[in-house]
Amino acid sequence: MQLYVIARHGESTLNAESRVNGDPAVPVQLTEAGREEARSLGQQVAHVPFELCVHTPFLRTRETAEVALSGRDVPFHELGELGDIDVGELEGKTIDDYRAWKHEHTRSDAFPGGESLDDAARRYADGFEYLLTRPERTILVVTHEIPLRYALNAAAGSNDLDGPAHQLANATPYLFNEVALSRAVAQIRSLT
Repeated sequence: MQLYVIARHGESTLNAESRVNGDPAVPVQLTEAGREEARSLGQQVAHVPFELCVHTPFLRTRETAEVALSGRDVPFHELGELGDIDVGELEGKTIDDYRAWKHEHTRSDAFPGGESLDDAARRYADGFEYLLTRPERTILVVTHEIPLRYALNAAAGSNDLDGPAHQLANATPYLFNEVALSRAVAQIRSLT
């Protein structure tokens, strides 16, 4: 059996400011609270013999992974498909601006200069499908709230990628086996 432990990154400086970041070229670090969350994640998974750690191109996911796995000899692999949504012109805007834009548009509408929620969801499905092809039996995945939310809801068979699980805590491990992750991929694809 394969085990995928998927976690959102620790609190970032822009999380603390309630601002959005979908551009990995913008260096957004963890806050001290975020580093503490990453240390707590490390304690929670200390006895899982990870063979690989996957993170996104965003600094906050790499930093979370490094803190959580400090002192352990686990190889890292960057996977862009699980990166945060490209919000285009909303980069750096407030969460309220982001939510207001979403409220006025459909999932298939692209953010101005960015990608649509459906495009991002299909990208996430590709990323999760890639994980299923990896030979490692235990993988830690440090990603963002939205890909994790979509995976959780899709694996549970929800017809809404945004629910019932919606607000996910930072640096909290969620466990998937290959059956659950495969189900998530199939459901994400069917809903987009």
